[in-house]
Amino acid sequence: MAPEVQQNHLLILEDDKGRREFILNSPVYSIGRDPKCDIRLVSQFVSRRHATLVQLPHEDGTYYYRIVDGNLKGKPSANGLLINGRKLQAHNLQDEDEIVFGPQVRAIYYLLDQQSISTVPPDEFDITLISPNMVGDPED
Repeated sequence: MAPEVQQNHLLILEDDKGRREFILNSPVYSIGRDPKCDIRLVSQFVSRRHATLVQLPHEDGTYYYRIVDGNLKGKPSANGLLINGRKLQAHNLQDEDEIVFGPQVRAIYYLLDQQSISTVPPDEFDITLISPNMVGDPED
């Protein structure tokens, strides 16, 4: 039986507030300057609703995220998205993709595959005993 592969989707964001990490597991994320966004960007150079992340399924039961410029109603952001140096309307995210939202506002997406391995508890009889006469008196 093959070990089950568990995926962790991680977005590391850098903006005027500093560096923050988001573990992605929801079906949809709104990204932008608006305080109501799921992932808030702190910069005057980004749109209120700059981008949307959508979770989509793979055939093997895992999933991936697609980033789309603007909101889900089709309204694009003012500056667009620069993904790996190319201006794109939408992109299926892959490990280590860089998304630039505006000056000094960027994110790196990571897809971490972790094989879940059952951990065996340590041997309950693996104990080292110290007898009181094993410890010498410093004055001897």
